[in-house]
Amino acid sequence: MNEPSHTQAGRIYTAALVIIGDEILSGRTQDANTAYLAKWLGVQGIRLKEVRVVADEMDAIADAVNALRVMHDYLFTTGGIGPTHDDITVDAIAAALGLDVIIHPDARAILAAHYGDQLTDARLRMARTPAGASLIENPRTKAPGIRVENIFIMAGVPMITQGMLAWLDGQLPGGAPVLSRSVGAWTQESKAAEILKRTEKENPGVQIGSYPFWREGKTGANFVMRSTSDAQLAEVAQKLMAALSEAGITSVDGEL
Repeated sequence: MNEPSHTQAGRIYTAALVIIGDEILSGRTQDANTAYLAKWLGVQGIRLKEVRVVADEMDAIADAVNALRVMHDYLFTTGGIGPTHDDITVDAIAAALGLDVIIHPDARAILAAHYGDQLTDARLRMARTPAGASLIENPRTKAPGIRVENIFIMAGVPMITQGMLAWLDGQLPGGAPVLSRSVGAWTQESKAAEILKRTEKENPGVQIGSYPFWREGKTGANFVMRSTSDAQLAEVAQKLMAALSEAGITSVDGEL
């Protein structure tokens, strides 16, 4: 289907999610991506309308992808793009679209720069994409996500998926432009986790991501708030800084 246009006034843009993995269906692993994606899409002005969970089977993945990609403006998948033989999502989606699977040259370069002489054949599997696909940046582990047509192929690990979604902020036509504002603090991410969770819950329409770093011999984190309202971002930034201060964490308005 064609990519949606901003000019279609009044249209509600929709998305679907296919969660791929035997470990989800067996109960060994609990899905943590649906809630985050739904909130992220809401901030983008897009409505998550359907979620399916399928096994690590070529036909099951292809059938779900072919059904949902034509019903919605966007289709997201999570899981099955790692380095092992049973990571078959790329193969299944390529088959569903009638495309070949290639080693994407840019993905190969990213992995080569990250792993150096430790780039094994198994790790190189993470450079495989359907022909004609583009890449989605992965700030955490570097192995990129994939965009092909209106399908966004992402990792199953929640923190990796969240980083990929952050990179996609504002790039999907369908709603009001997404704005962001940051608060930085020299603190361990875990010490602020409950504050971030509470602040997001108390402020509907704002999504907060946490991005830790190590610099100058110290641990720090930047907390990035996203919303379609600049006024709301300013208000929530002040609330977050006040809550951090009450917990003994000094913060600054802006990234460190």
